[in-house]
Amino acid sequence: MSPIDGQGKPKVAILLCTHNGESFLQEQLDSYLQQTWTNWSLIASDDQSSDRTRAILAACQQQWSPDRVQLLTGPARGFAENFMAVTRHAQGQADFYAWSDQDDIWCPAKLERALQWLQTVPRHIPAIYCSRTILVGPDNQDLGMSQLFSREPSFANALTQSIGGGNTMVFNQAACQLLAETSMDTAVVAHDWWAYIIITGCGGQVHYDPVPTVRYRQHQDNLIGENTSWSARSARLRQIFNGRYRELNALNIQALYQHQHRLTGESINTLRLFAETRDGSLPTRLVQLKRSGVHRQTLIDNLGLVLATVLRKV
Repeated sequence: MSPIDGQGKPKVAILLCTHNGESFLQEQLDSYLQQTWTNWSLIASDDQSSDRTRAILAACQQQWSPDRVQLLTGPARGFAENFMAVTRHAQGQADFYAWSDQDDIWCPAKLERALQWLQTVPRHIPAIYCSRTILVGPDNQDLGMSQLFSREPSFANALTQSIGGGNTMVFNQAACQLLAETSMDTAVVAHDWWAYIIITGCGGQVHYDPVPTVRYRQHQDNLIGENTSWSARSARLRQIFNGRYRELNALNIQALYQHQHRLTGESINTLRLFAETRDGSLPTRLVQLKRSGVHRQTLIDNLGLVLATVLRKV
């Protein structure tokens, strides 16, 4: 069956990953039904939930029809691998794909805004749309907005930070195929950060929308929360000093070298220079950092990057 519906609209596969999400899952599911873009199906991968999550998804499948909802069992290797696994499974089943967390609420125009941009990109070019979010509390009360990024998405930026949450990401078939090629033995730090890195690294396109499309729920069980508060900034600084940031960069660099056959020549050069900022003498590290062009989005974060380079914590 063609992904295109009877009115000529491309199909979107919503890729939902769950784990003990009964508290907020129904609101997320209901927000799919409110989408102004109506040609979508749901592929849900549940990772060993011990609560009512699976039952909620099964009821949803019965109500919406099995043709519209697929239920999978996750690989039990953490959230990142669950998203990568469902992406591999979904590859080829739609025209576009949208990752979804279990506890957010999608704004009604989320898919439509994403596809307005994605459909301007030639189909053979991997492309990802992501956006800012509205931060909300457990009861969906507004708490503020996620950080606004102004610099253009790029591989040189992706090497040091992720600017778009996976819960906002929508991508085309070329991007899905590229992500699905990620080997199962690749240690992915986070699915969304990896998507930003590999898509820009292979010459694909990433669009960051300053208009929020997701109500991003903050609660005590968040695996990854917002990053705008001073406590979040302090946590990032601690990651630099305790070596965690260096460990994450090492994993990303290793993953990229595993897939360097997909990188552009420019990206390979940037990667090599960035890798050289991690070792050698201090002057060499600083020179290679400048030559690489690697950067973060804000002045204060770039100062942190220089500090990390000086301390050999990159």
